[in-house]
Amino acid sequence: MRHEGPIVRLRQLRLDRGGRTVLRDVDLEVPRGRVVAVLGPSGSGKSTLLAALTGELAPAAGSVEVLGQPVPQGRRALLELRKGIGVLLQGNGLLTDLTAAENVALPLRAHTALPEPVIRRLVLMKLHAVGLRAAADAYPRELSGGMARRVALARALALDPPLMIYDEPLTGLDPIASGVVMDLVRRLNDTLGLTSIVVTHHVHETLPVADHAIVIANGAIVFSGTPAQLQASADPLVRQFLNGEPDGPIAFDAAPRASEAA
Repeated sequence: MRHEGPIVRLRQLRLDRGGRTVLRDVDLEVPRGRVVAVLGPSGSGKSTLLAALTGELAPAAGSVEVLGQPVPQGRRALLELRKGIGVLLQGNGLLTDLTAAENVALPLRAHTALPEPVIRRLVLMKLHAVGLRAAADAYPRELSGGMARRVALARALALDPPLMIYDEPLTGLDPIASGVVMDLVRRLNDTLGLTSIVVTHHVHETLPVADHAIVIANGAIVFSGTPAQLQASADPLVRQFLNGEPDGPIAFDAAPRASEAA
């Protein structure tokens, strides 16, 4: 049965890595159907937040709910939850000895018992959705960076997940390929009825397609609102990040914080 509440709900979340607190006091709700941009400088904890959403990292305190349920700790239950989460990694993760079509087919072969003709048809549909049906038989080495990223996106969509997570989707892409990928994020979100969380430091390419933006800095969420509100914010933390200023309240050369578990 479809859960109609927020697709992600975080309550007083604290995340620790290596004995130190990376994020603290995180409260966040992601409504269905939205494209949410998670912004912040490198090392601010964006990828750590993703690890909590996919169950890779257990909370040190607080709660994480995804798709209407607490993220489970048991391996079998976690694998079942992850079928509903599509993840596009910045490194693509394509297997170089498989064609584009074979890469997209991997989740379908691993998690379904569908016959091969049906899998082939579904794969072509996913490749068509990202504009690459004609590249079905090409190998990753024969694709441009932007094309490879779109094949990885088609693979992430293979099981029709209601939630898509994009981890730095524009890394290594030129401005044109970046525009194509972000346009796809928006279009696929709307046409397929998805919810998308885009973790990135590419502000100007991401905000035009986002419904909501949050900024993470200094171990916490320092802004949550619409892209227009973000652009208008006078908060020194936000201004420093948006303007790329080396000096300000975000200390890029600060030593790692000690754990705040006490």
